[in-house]
Amino acid sequence: MKDKKLEANLSLVVSRIFAGLNMNALKFLLPVWIGALTGVTVRCTFAAIAFWVTGWFVKEAPITRRQRIGLLCLGAFGMYGFMFCYLLGISKTTPVSSAIFNSLQPIWVFLISVLGGALLCILTQGSDDLAHDAFTGNMLCLLSSVFFAIYLILSKKLLEEIGLVTVMKYVFGGAALSGLVISTILGWDAPLFTDAAHGTWHWMPWVVLAFILIFPTYLSYWLMPIGLKYLKTTVVAMYGYLILIVTTVVSYIVGQDRFTWEQGVAIGMICLSVYFVEVAERKGNS
Repeated sequence: MKDKKLEANLSLVVSRIFAGLNMNALKFLLPVWIGALTGVTVRCTFAAIAFWVTGWFVKEAPITRRQRIGLLCLGAFGMYGFMFCYLLGISKTTPVSSAIFNSLQPIWVFLISVLGGALLCILTQGSDDLAHDAFTGNMLCLLSSVFFAIYLILSKKLLEEIGLVTVMKYVFGGAALSGLVISTILGWDAPLFTDAAHGTWHWMPWVVLAFILIFPTYLSYWLMPIGLKYLKTTVVAMYGYLILIVTTVVSYIVGQDRFTWEQGVAIGMICLSVYFVEVAERKGNS
């Protein structure tokens, strides 16, 4: 069991590092090269295809019709809802602010303390050249963290009964279905694809998109359920703070954000809440 927990922790470290880099990569693409809604559909569809292909080579126990419907609904509403708010939020705010709100997942039980830091970031961050609608973007990222927290709790229970690949292929299948329906109704927005169709290739955005699809999407979501299977949901959620660290460092290096004291205070307040969560967890286990 110790080996399994070590494997779970290492899987989460790699998964969350990719997730942190994902925020910076998405900020590069959105909304100049691809619209947020189209980006969600592309990610979910790619992941669904990738996990269904993987399922041909990984044999897992069959699931019931009820479980299949449950997984599809989790993907259609939970996963798609998370990515919908997540990408739309990143397109309007900065990577560090989006990472701050992403890190709220494990600490809803300490809502007042956490919202103190979150509200400080929301109310003091103005829109500028790096974040054209920071308030809306921050609120969407906040909502995405709620969706993802729900997804973690529900998928944790499902993984106790169903194989990892089976869960992923149906969850992303449901998310892809939602994405394709919504994108078909609202329209597709992807200058990157349009330019390529007319013979103009922009190689850097294509490389960034390939990175997002392979590493933060497919590989990261392959590794995360390993952590969910052997660790507590709150522990898995706490690894989200690695996303915050990676995103913050990369954002300042490449110029996607500017450090402000408000961000520092917000991060400090949220990290303090994590400490309270840990204390509560230990007391609950003693």
